[in-house]
Formats: sequence, C-alpha cells, structure tokens
Amino acid sequence: MNYDKINSYYFETGPIRPPSEAYSLLIRATRNCPWNRCEFCHTYKGEKFELRPAEDVIKDIQSARSIVDGIMELASKSGEDGRLKEVASYIYNQVTARDCVRQVALWLWAGGTSAFLQDANSIIMRTPDLVNVLNALKESFPSLERVTSYCRSKTAAKKGAAELREIREAGLSRIHIGMESGSDTVLAFVDKGTTAEDHIKGGKNIKEAGIELSEYYMPGLGGRQWSHEHASQSARVLSEINPDFIRLRTLQVSENMLLWSKLEKGEFALQSEDEVVREIGEFIEKLDFTGELKSDHVLNLLPELEGRFPLAKQKCLDAINRYLNMPLRDRLNFRLGRRAGLYEDLNDIYNAGKYQRVDEALTRVGADTEEKVDELIAGIKERFI
Repeated sequence: MNYDKINSYYFETGPIRPPSEAYSLLIRATRNCPWNRCEFCHTYKGEKFELRPAEDVIKDIQSARSIVDGIMELASKSGEDGRLKEVASYIYNQVTARDCVRQVALWLWAGGTSAFLQDANSIIMRTPDLVNVLNALKESFPSLERVTSYCRSKTAAKKGAAELREIREAGLSRIHIGMESGSDTVLAFVDKGTTAEDHIKGGKNIKEAGIELSEYYMPGLGGRQWSHEHASQSARVLSEINPDFIRLRTLQVSENMLLWSKLEKGEFALQSEDEVVREIGEFIEKLDFTGELKSDHVLNLLPELEGRFPLAKQKCLDAINRYLNMPLRDRLNFRLGRRAGLYEDLNDIYNAGKYQRVDEALTRVGADTEEKVDELIAGIKERFI
C-alpha cells in the first residue's frame, strides 16, 4: 500500500479533546454539545448538536483501522525493524495528508494505546449504541488500554450507575467532566446548566460504575465577586465525589465568549493572576480527596500544583506560598516568562540568562506594573484557547 492509498481513507473528527488525550485516537461519536450555553466556552457556538448513527461511527472506526494497516504495511516494507515511528512521523508531517490520517499517524507514533470519543458529551448516546461503538473499537484496536470520553454531570446522573457499568464493561475506562465550579451561584451566573447536586450525583454514579473520573475545576470563574464561594464550594463538592483526577483549567475570557459582554458591562470582574493563585490555594487547603491533582494546561500559571493527595497537598501549598512571597518584579517576570514559553516551572526563574531575557522584554514594552503585564499576557493567552 502506498501513501496515496492511505490518504484516500477518511473518518470524521471533532474540534477538541482534553490535553491528556493528546496522543489518543480520536473518534467522533457525537457532534458538538447538547447544552452549548456555557458563557465561558466558545467551541461549539452556532453549531447544532447531533447524535451520529452508531453504524456511521463504526464505519469511521473501520476507516481508522485501514489507515493503521496502511501505515504499518509501509513500515514493514522498509526492510528494517523499528521503522514504524519513523514512517508515522513522516506521514504526520506531510502537508497533503488528511487531518484524520495525520491523527492516526501521531497515535501510532505515540504507541497506539488510548482512544477518545468526541465531542462534548458522547455518553448521551443511547447505551446500546454506545456499547456497540465501544465493542467495535476494541475489536478493531485490541491494543487499546484506555478509552475515554467527555460527559456532562446531568447525563451521568440520569444514566445511573447500572447503565454506566454496562458502558464500562464494553470498554470505556475514563470519563472527563467539566465541573468548572461547585458553587450554585457561579454555575447559574455562567449558565452551566447544572447544579452542585448534579455534579455530586453524576460523579458518584461514575465512580460506583468503576469508571475512572477526571473532574475539571476552573480557577477564576467566580471572578472577584464569588472567588471565596467558588473555591470553597468547589472543594466541598469534589471532596464528596472523590474523583480519580482533578484538573485545573484557569479561566480565560475572550471576545467570542458570552461572558465577555458581562465583563464589559461590569457584571463580572476578572481577578489578577496573583488573586487566582490565592484562590487556588484556598481551594487546595479545603480539598479532601485521595486522587491526583493535575495542572496540565498552559493557562495554569503554576505547573507545580500536581501530585497524589493527601501527600502532595502541602507541597502544592508550599509552591503557592513560594510564588506569592516573591518580590513583585520576580512575580511579573515569572508570569511573562511562563506565558511566553520560556519557563517550565518556578525553578526556571533562577536561570540568570532566562531571567534577564524576560526582564529586558518587560522593560522594552513598558510593562512595569501588574496591570500592564496582565494586559500583555492576556494577548498571549488568546492563542492558548
């Protein structure tokens, strides 16, 4: 089989996936978001939610398998062992390759062990249809060790543990839920369409079904008005659910979000980066769970805030205090260096060469106050969403 033949295959993929699924095989089980009203999200705005027929999804899985077979055949014809990664890398970097072909190549390059069902809430599919899709996925790709999907709390609450257990037995191993906040005030303000009780019920159903649960907390979503309530209630809800993972996703508001109009009208007040860090500290202080905290997104200022709780709790709080106790100029330097991709963590600020480069940049653009640095960083962060 040649490259042109491989590139003739096609299957549908959606626009996003969690950062932790960067090397997963992406299979689009549903299109867009069934709620699609969250004021902090712009991904699916203007798009209609659709349940894809299970047979169409299964055909896509078969097409993905054909692409895999084609790439592996090309690799085997190289006449040398260990060429699969090299061939996969070559195809991934071809500008003429279809997106789905490049995605399969990346998946193979990374080892081909995980898959993610897109889009925003594929668990909403009829359970028999979803089970058929999962069975087809495992049959086509027996090497899969993890199959995951997004889900809304309300959907998990409505499905119940029994149906979710059936889905788990068919091969779904992890569910990602965008809780965002455990405060009913904040959830209503941003039109999340769920309540704290929905989050707790849905999360507990997933855990009872034996599916790994990854919950997302969005620092900053309460703004200055409800920061304390947002942090404390989110910690309360997540402590009651006790998920396997809690992932930090710091708020970034852009003009194409509905929340932007509330910001312009003065109905919502953004926090400074330091205020967000303090909020995360309050959240962690009140958090009582036995899973892993992850700070695996570039929007998060402090990537150090990770580890298995409760052992990592003090380490995370120490990192927050370490940052907040830095002189203002050092904090400004770190914030810009981190957003510009020069710093990986707090230790990098002690690299004299890197520090000087960032310090010169601050002087050059006249960003000598917290407000000016935040304004500069806001423009950089636009590229991250």
